[in-house]
Amino acid sequence: MDVKQYMQTLGQQARIASRALSRASTDAKNHGLQIIATELRSAADILKQQNALDLKAGKGKGLDAALLDRLELTDARIEGMAEGLEQIAALPDPVGEISNMNFRPSGIQLGQMRVPLGVIGIIYESRPNVTADAAALCLKSGNATILRGGSEAIHSNQAIAACIHRGLDLAGLPSTAVQVVETTDREAVGQLITMPEYVDVIVPRGGKGLIERISNDARVPVIKHLDGICHVYIDAGADLDMAEDIAFNAKCHRYGVCNAMETLLVDSAIAEQILPRLAARYATESVELRGCERTRAILKDVISATEQDWDTEYLAPILSIRVVDGIDAAMDHIHQHSSGHTETIVTEDYARARRFLAEVDSSSVMVNASTRFADGFEYGLGAEIGISTDKIHARGPVGLEGLTSQKWIVLGSGQIRE
Repeated sequence: MDVKQYMQTLGQQARIASRALSRASTDAKNHGLQIIATELRSAADILKQQNALDLKAGKGKGLDAALLDRLELTDARIEGMAEGLEQIAALPDPVGEISNMNFRPSGIQLGQMRVPLGVIGIIYESRPNVTADAAALCLKSGNATILRGGSEAIHSNQAIAACIHRGLDLAGLPSTAVQVVETTDREAVGQLITMPEYVDVIVPRGGKGLIERISNDARVPVIKHLDGICHVYIDAGADLDMAEDIAFNAKCHRYGVCNAMETLLVDSAIAEQILPRLAARYATESVELRGCERTRAILKDVISATEQDWDTEYLAPILSIRVVDGIDAAMDHIHQHSSGHTETIVTEDYARARRFLAEVDSSSVMVNASTRFADGFEYGLGAEIGISTDKIHARGPVGLEGLTSQKWIVLGSGQIRE
């Protein structure tokens, strides 16, 4: 079977399975998740053996240490996958939830019901734990899924898929509800993103190059974000101790994540007070600072920032800093350079905080908190499939509810329209 036929077959099977999942009870889905967790724990030795094949191949191909670390399955990571499944099983099921019921003058009762999206295609790189996480989120939200992991994790992903299929079978759910693409041929991705008759949504998880390719070529709606160019603005009305802690945490808690701060904006009224304190704090973590001319007038050793710096997601211990004249200038900079991910204002001024919340158009906007909180777990979603910076359907961290939509329901007692 060629790749096109193979992917068409997966799509057909997923569409049929999605109908079965849409009528599955919450108990059945939770039971399936719990059994899959047990299967993962029981198969730990097999998972590590298969993962060793991927690690060996990865070293042979010259993968760097960071990629190999993301690829590795340890006992702790296998237990983490199992616990993640159990945590998702414990979350409320959004499917079938009815809201906004009210009577119309005609006598009909009108409301909205939350329903699965249908079939979700997920394309991701490196980390095999995504196979279990994504499958669990889709299963709990009543969606069938087709998972296409990176070629570097093919053995690991197939071993995890075997555990998932055994769990689904034992729970009486269709094993085709979760299908992991078995070929490493890149054409499989091209087919997956151009099958609107079988796939309802695509979720790419990986680097900017992958997501740009998917966004440009897909004929299926895509839930995605390209960059995480996040800003912290320290207002003239900020508590400086709080501002220092937030700006340090937002940059230095973790570098290689999409919700890390990449640009710091500081009101000129307090720049001379806060910038030397922050520079000393960043120096303890060897963070390279790149600043505008006004920043460099205060911090003499700072590298001169270029226009490109304001549009760069570093994912590294590098920070660009700009001194601005008030909240309007700060918001102008954000509107021009933000990727729409997450922005924070640090201020004790209520009116400016409200303005920032209302006027900054990103998927998460914060007051007096680190950008690092822009995360599905921290938002109480239990887990997330990814983060969306689009403005329709799901926006921000996408959890179970983001993998569903709403349809109108009407309850009547024989009404006809006059």
